[in-house]
Amino acid sequence: MKRDVKIGLEVHVQITSLKTKLFCGCSSDYRGKEPNTLVCPVCLGLPGSLPVLNRKAVEYAVMAALALNCKISSRMFFFRKNYFYPDLPKNFQITQYDKAGGVPLARNGYLYLDFEGRRRKIRISRIHLEEDPGRLIHLGSIDRSPYTLIDYNRSGVALLEVVTEPDIRSPREARIFLQKLRSILEHLGIFDGSLEGAMRCDANISLAGGMRVEVKNISSFREVERALSFEITRQRGLLEKGIKVKQETRHWDETRRVTVSLRTKETEQDYRYFPELDLVPVELSEEFIKKIRVKMPELPDKRVERFVSQYGLPRYDASVLVSSKGLADFFEEAVRLYNKPKEISNWMMSDLLRYLYENNLELRESKITPVKLVEMIKLIDEGVISGKIAKRILPKVIVTGKSPGEIVKEEGMVKISDLKFLEKLITRIFAENPKAVNDALINEKAAHYLVGQLMKATQGKADPVLSSRLIMKRLEELRKKKRMKQP
Repeated sequence: MKRDVKIGLEVHVQITSLKTKLFCGCSSDYRGKEPNTLVCPVCLGLPGSLPVLNRKAVEYAVMAALALNCKISSRMFFFRKNYFYPDLPKNFQITQYDKAGGVPLARNGYLYLDFEGRRRKIRISRIHLEEDPGRLIHLGSIDRSPYTLIDYNRSGVALLEVVTEPDIRSPREARIFLQKLRSILEHLGIFDGSLEGAMRCDANISLAGGMRVEVKNISSFREVERALSFEITRQRGLLEKGIKVKQETRHWDETRRVTVSLRTKETEQDYRYFPELDLVPVELSEEFIKKIRVKMPELPDKRVERFVSQYGLPRYDASVLVSSKGLADFFEEAVRLYNKPKEISNWMMSDLLRYLYENNLELRESKITPVKLVEMIKLIDEGVISGKIAKRILPKVIVTGKSPGEIVKEEGMVKISDLKFLEKLITRIFAENPKAVNDALINEKAAHYLVGQLMKATQGKADPVLSSRLIMKRLEELRKKKRMKQP
């Protein structure tokens, strides 16, 4: 029996555009730094140290809340979330709470998704600011590691937590939601989603008849989809055997691709929330919010509309390109260099994105640039190379960063348009494939096989238009000869 799936996400997004942490002046640029070197008494929680709120973090958080259609609080408070875990040495996290008089930054937002031909509204319960804990480093998987190392450089980095209602109905839909959220935050300029650990996700998932299970700290869109798919299968299997699904927190093991039990799920009482008395309430005036609204850049939905109207792209193409700010910027720069938007879009959406996906690469990690993609398309348009040759060149450009022209010269990939050479090859191919020739004489569509053989013989270098024309001409000559022989 098919059971209803409910998924709610808690997305933790680092405000990577900040230079300092949320409550102190330590650098937030912790990646690649020596462990435990970007710390101070505040982010280490030493006695007597006092936090001071980063004003820029509040501005960026309000910007995100506006983009996600949230109602922004006129006054917000910070709370202490108490737990005994080594990633925050003071044994509590400064965060926000929406009960017991607590007021988060924003509430009651939403995001629209285009999914499987339908428009879906995903409600956002709340958005709040909090500090990131330190990094726990395990030897192997979390449940088998003989010890844990701690790096406090990340402790205190500003986090934006976006909490959805349980409106998501499938792992694929969860992935699309996260992709759109990332694109919005990148367009706002407050977040770089390509940085390791910049967006992490906790997923709460339940099936009808079972309890809610939380899967912690999933690190990428692909892994979110995998983790949720596994957990649905696990819970469904238990329920169908009559075994109760218990409420617990589980960890997604990316290596083994399974969820493993961490602990029985805590309740809110376990965290003993109470106000953070070292931080005063924050007033968010209408004037403050209005100034931020005026500075808002073009957001993904508007950019999709513009791509459709300005460049004549189908809505689907525009949506794919705008799913990442880097991808959309790349496209617009390429069009600025060579006004062929549909051709550029086709190459980006098919061969470029497929290569990046198959090799688990971000666009910025590759060595291709708009200039190099445009150069390749111009070589096709000028008749120097064929589309088939271009498909072989593009991966080499992505990996090496060499220009398409360089690769063509080095590997002798220039398109073959020599009539005598091609006619000689066609004679050989016709002699080697008599059945295919007879089929093509009866049905012109069968001639595609002969064209394919010619392309194979030239390693894709033959001019495809010229090759097709020459083969059709040769077939017509054979038809004439046959008619002349008939009495």
